[in-house]
Amino acid sequence: PAVAPGAEVVAVEPDPAMLAELRRGLPAVRALAGSAESIPLPDGSVDAVLAGNALHWFDPAVAGPEIARVLAPGGVLAGLWNLLDDDVAWVAGLADVSGSAAVGPRDTPTAWRRATAGLLPPAGEAWSARAERAEFPHGQRRTADSLVATLATRAGMLVMPEAERAATTGRIRAYLADRPETAQGEFTLPMRTGVLRARRT
Repeated sequence: PAVAPGAEVVAVEPDPAMLAELRRGLPAVRALAGSAESIPLPDGSVDAVLAGNALHWFDPAVAGPEIARVLAPGGVLAGLWNLLDDDVAWVAGLADVSGSAAVGPRDTPTAWRRATAGLLPPAGEAWSARAERAEFPHGQRRTADSLVATLATRAGMLVMPEAERAATTGRIRAYLADRPETAQGEFTLPMRTGVLRARRT
């Protein structure tokens, strides 16, 4: 998203290695050690809290009040997820062939809607009555090799025994080689960004 001139971007990261990488790669961003459950910022000090592919990891009973604490009145909490658009037939086939280790419970729009139902803080003293959900279509330019490489980094794939991981990536490669949309060179991978948004009262 666009940032207003003069606005500061602050990143909060719980993992020390990832925090070091964040500081190295984005030196202009103020990167702090912390988590959604313990945000090292003053009360009412931010206009928006964004979580990219991460909101489902938060402890909502602790993170909800903590995020509300740091948000200014009218501020927004938004969770964003990158989704494979399985309304497109070949992408649905890819999800089936890949299995849940590579295309998990929040990786397609239908599964994401189901898995994130009720994920935002309930309306109450801190949050406005109506949480919102939206999806935005887009695409990524890919090759079969780059798509297989990305799917191989998913958590479920990384913890697989080596032989099972090799068999899964082999199935994915064979599927992509057989589809006219993906068999040759570059193609566009149909995607959506799924967004959940709640507003601080």
